Amino acid sequence: MKLTIVSAGTTSPSSTRLLADRLTESLTKQLGDGDGEELEVHVVELRDVAVDIGKNMVTGFPSPALQAELDAVTGADGVIAVSPIYSASYSGLFKSFFDVIDAGALTGMPVLIGATGGTPRHSLALDHALRPLMSYLRATVMPTGVYAASQDWGGEDAGELHSRIDRAAGELAGAMAGTPRSRRAGDGFSDFVPFEQQLADLGQLDV
Repeated sequence: MKLTIVSAGTTSPSSTRLLADRLTESLTKQLGDGDGEELEVHVVELRDVAVDIGKNMVTGFPSPALQAELDAVTGADGVIAVSPIYSASYSGLFKSFFDVIDAGALTGMPVLIGATGGTPRHSLALDHALRPLMSYLRATVMPTGVYAASQDWGGEDAGELHSRIDRAAGELAGAMAGTPRSRRAGDGFSDFVPFEQQLADLGQLDV
């Protein structure tokens, strides 16, 4: 079973990567409590391919390094996507990466969304920015998203953050274990019949 982490943090260390790691740890534990299937984890650090993403958007062709990361996302059984929040939305780097993924490549993909920011006031960005983006890409977005403000990492709010992490990771674990990639939903148009063909078929019916 393959899990791909997409982290759009631009610093090292990064709270965005920290949140992604905590979600991965919880997911690994919860999958381990199930059928024991081994989890293969790949991390995509977007800052490492930022220049490649920009060139892809201009030329239309990914570099070998970027193509490998795109394949890791589209070939996964589940994705954890985490972005820092800038100006009340996901980062431009995060959006640009998903812009260069082939249309339909994430159809039915179980995706857990997460975000980090300096203040709790940006927590709604999960539902007004990240969730619509993943839904547009036809991914299956987990009901629980995880937002972590600076204050959530310590003190009395830490317990609530850990609870949200475990709940969200549990949803992704269930989706990955219950819906193998081979049974992923199609785009809804695989059985489309052109209108002209429908008229021709009607003309062949006995009345």
